[in-house]
Amino acid sequence: MSAQTTTDATAQYDDIDFAPLGALADDEIITHARVRDVRLPSGRVLALITLDNGRDHTRPNTLGPATMIALGETLETLKARADAGEIEAVAITGKQYILAAGADLSDITKVGSRDNARLIAQLGHKVLGRLGELGVPSFAFVNGLALGGGLEIALNSTYRTVDASAAAVALPEVFLGIIPGWGGAYLLPNLIGIENALEVVISNPLKQNRMLRPQQAFDLGIMDAIFPAASYLEDSLRWADGVLGGRVTVERPHTPGRIERSVKWPVAIKMARGMLESKIGTIPRSPYVALDLLERAKSGTKAEGFAREDEALADLVTGDQFAASMYAFDLVQKRAKRPVGAPDKDLARKVTKVGIIGAGLMASQFALLFVRKLQVPVLITDLDQARVDKGVAYIHDEIGKLEAKGRLDADAANRLRALVTGTTDKGLYADCDFVIEAVFEEVGVKQSVFGEIEKIIAEDAILATNTSSLSVAEIGARLEHPERLVGFHFFNPVAVMPLIEIVRTDKTADAALSTAFVVARGLGKNAVLTADTPGFVVNRLLAMVMGEAARAVYEGTPVAEVEHAFAPLGLPMGPFQLIDLVGWKVAAHVQDTMVRAFPERFYANENFHALAQLPEVVQKDKGGRVTGFTKPAEKVLKGSVGTDPASAETILRRVQDGLAREMRIMLDEGVVPAVEDIDLCLILGAGWPFIDGGASPYLDREGASQRVFGDSFHHPVIRGIGG
Repeated sequence: MSAQTTTDATAQYDDIDFAPLGALADDEIITHARVRDVRLPSGRVLALITLDNGRDHTRPNTLGPATMIALGETLETLKARADAGEIEAVAITGKQYILAAGADLSDITKVGSRDNARLIAQLGHKVLGRLGELGVPSFAFVNGLALGGGLEIALNSTYRTVDASAAAVALPEVFLGIIPGWGGAYLLPNLIGIENALEVVISNPLKQNRMLRPQQAFDLGIMDAIFPAASYLEDSLRWADGVLGGRVTVERPHTPGRIERSVKWPVAIKMARGMLESKIGTIPRSPYVALDLLERAKSGTKAEGFAREDEALADLVTGDQFAASMYAFDLVQKRAKRPVGAPDKDLARKVTKVGIIGAGLMASQFALLFVRKLQVPVLITDLDQARVDKGVAYIHDEIGKLEAKGRLDADAANRLRALVTGTTDKGLYADCDFVIEAVFEEVGVKQSVFGEIEKIIAEDAILATNTSSLSVAEIGARLEHPERLVGFHFFNPVAVMPLIEIVRTDKTADAALSTAFVVARGLGKNAVLTADTPGFVVNRLLAMVMGEAARAVYEGTPVAEVEHAFAPLGLPMGPFQLIDLVGWKVAAHVQDTMVRAFPERFYANENFHALAQLPEVVQKDKGGRVTGFTKPAEKVLKGSVGTDPASAETILRRVQDGLAREMRIMLDEGVVPAVEDIDLCLILGAGWPFIDGGASPYLDREGASQRVFGDSFHHPVIRGIGG
């Protein structure tokens, strides 16, 4: 690999006029770069930059155009001082708990042109790249949150330390439809090796935007040292003094001379490409652009690497997928935190004990979540003690796993175990404030258990049903106090999926509803209010998707071709792969519910139930993609499959139009207040991709909205500058 001199990586930006970015900075909250000189124990002078936007830790430092221009001027001043021998090192850190949360995304969405998008990338490279060109060593003291551009500050510095209590370290750009565009895609693989870089840049963002803990960042080699929070700055300054004086040797197992490039690098890239194609298909652009940048980082200069990032970022920032991703990001960051229609939280009943009807797997998952997050007594019951004991054992075992992973200490684990009790004596529900059922999905069963429990609990205790598609009002029809019942629909896996659909009937009281929202927040979930209608939001739309997939199969279309036809939706998995994950029995039940309610719009087939009785219905490849039916499933389907297969274009248009129609009807019926709530439900409850913005921006762009109801969901349609 050719060596990069310290003077030419940013020289390519010296004659660029960044004035057009001024218009983007009108309402920017500027993160100031305050400098003070620190005399180290050896007597050396280090100039310490502290990034601070003047807000508390709930408003992280961000790196907008005005911030970056000012930081660049600060670094130029420090370079002059270094050249004059006034300082022997420069360090950069952040305000309390925060280094920086990356670029100011509100500014990026206003770029206006591809040229401006390129300017943003070039400005970042010019300014942050100077951290490696000051003529003296630079140190990044990562004292807290460091995301995207925040981490790239550190990567552009000569040395890095991290506070052991820092909230998170990550390059999340691929999750948002872009790439690390201020040096990350070139610098990181050349610092920690290609395999580790692939994990940080691509794999982690695609795993629900997974972040690194400080210890992980240190173990990967991103950070050179890690120090405890209590003495972090003092330790970092002392360490830096040791590095400057030669008393501290920085060991980097993946330094350029030790990174194997001829074999490992291309093999890792090839494997990553195969993984992406298998897991996410080929529609999302940013993971593949990032992969190409990481592949090319194997050789060439830093200047060349920066220039490639400039063009890649300009392309992505002006595209449809980034525009949709920013719409989705705004929903998750803002709308999800302020649920529309939620009553005043002061109306909520204080929950000091939770009851869970049932002790099966779903009930046990509920119990684990409630006891971990609310840390109140949790009671589970079932028909016999053996089932109860099995449920309690599962919960205790899961707590043990958390303890083994270091996520709970021994005292905390023991406290949680002590809070969980199981019994067949339903009289112990008497002092529960919030009782949720997790029993068989049948109205009569749910009515029966609630009727029994209502006689035991206090008059103002809240009852919640986890039904996935049944009428909440019908479930509560026999209650003496139906106003206390609320739908509280989780998604599987319970611990992972962030959505709860909170369902209000015509009789649900504000106190019950408020309690449900407060409990959901306490569980760390995002709640969306929906009307009491078949399938609510997520299952209603998934039933549309699954129904159209089933229709195509029964017409004679091979399963693999049906899965492929759905690829342009960008979903994390195909429809039959999704059915297999959800469970064929659940899918059959939901389809029945939807067809009974809306027979003219939804598709179901009686074979769904026959297939649901089989141990395995579909065959999959190594990546989990469905390739066909099993032999027993083919036997069930024999004689009921037609001979007129649908084309991929026909299948895709059917599902696009079906979704657009159903979403428009849901809005007209008042199932949710706005289309943003539908998209939020799909993103949080079904893993619908950010690059679609949920569904509505995609359906607008594809013309489905116009075809179905002669208008669009959004005005103007959400699309990129180049769209």
